[in-house]
Amino acid sequence: MSTSSIHNASQSIHSGSAGFAPPRLGSLRPARPAQLSPGVVDNLAGGADPQAINDMSHASAAALLDRVHHTQDPEVVRRVLTLVDTEGVDIIAGLWSDAEPDSLPGILWRLYLLRTWCGKNRESIARLWKLGEPVATTASAIAGVDQAPTEEDIARTADSILSGAFTGDFAIALDRASSFTIVVAGGLHVQARRMARDGDAREELDPLSEQIAEKNSPGRPYDAHTAAARILHTASNLETTSRHFHHAAGLWRAGKLE
Repeated sequence: MSTSSIHNASQSIHSGSAGFAPPRLGSLRPARPAQLSPGVVDNLAGGADPQAINDMSHASAAALLDRVHHTQDPEVVRRVLTLVDTEGVDIIAGLWSDAEPDSLPGILWRLYLLRTWCGKNRESIARLWKLGEPVATTASAIAGVDQAPTEEDIARTADSILSGAFTGDFAIALDRASSFTIVVAGGLHVQARRMARDGDAREELDPLSEQIAEKNSPGRPYDAHTAAARILHTASNLETTSRHFHHAAGLWRAGKLE
């Protein structure tokens, strides 16, 4: 959703994922190795032609989406939704993370990252949601989140957005993802304003915001304005990701998301 979280960067998947979480997603990899065909592994490890990787990226995303749309087997759906959990984020990243945000693999990558990020930071995101959406608005209605969600609500919503992309209307799932991320970004903005105003509001920070605020400065004197700037940077990444989701929804409706 630059990735000061799920992969550092700024205005591509790396940018979109950055908004998602301060720690690198590498830490979320499952213990067991991922399973891919030897040919794919050889191509990834050996530095295959960029066009071949791009073609593989688009073909795998389209095949995955098509398979789930045409299956009645709930086990297939479950396995696809937990793809990052079971296969490891780096394997999926090798195929999709360099894809543009206005492409099918690029936007699926962001949806998977959103689900992983929410699962890892559900308590913090629930708190940020309450800051960014103190009263119910259109955004909360579209995202399908109450104005005072619990951490279970956050995880459940992230799951339902990803599952909706595969089993329901893909554009609606992207609209929900867009609204969801923009509200959380709003919560980070509120958090940053409080820090800049109060000078030192660390006791008010949720664990995720604290992690963002202290990123790259372990052991250094705490500076509220620097911390607020870091939080605003992550909020900006999330806003970029929200725009990516919204734009991709329009492309899908026009039959142009490939």
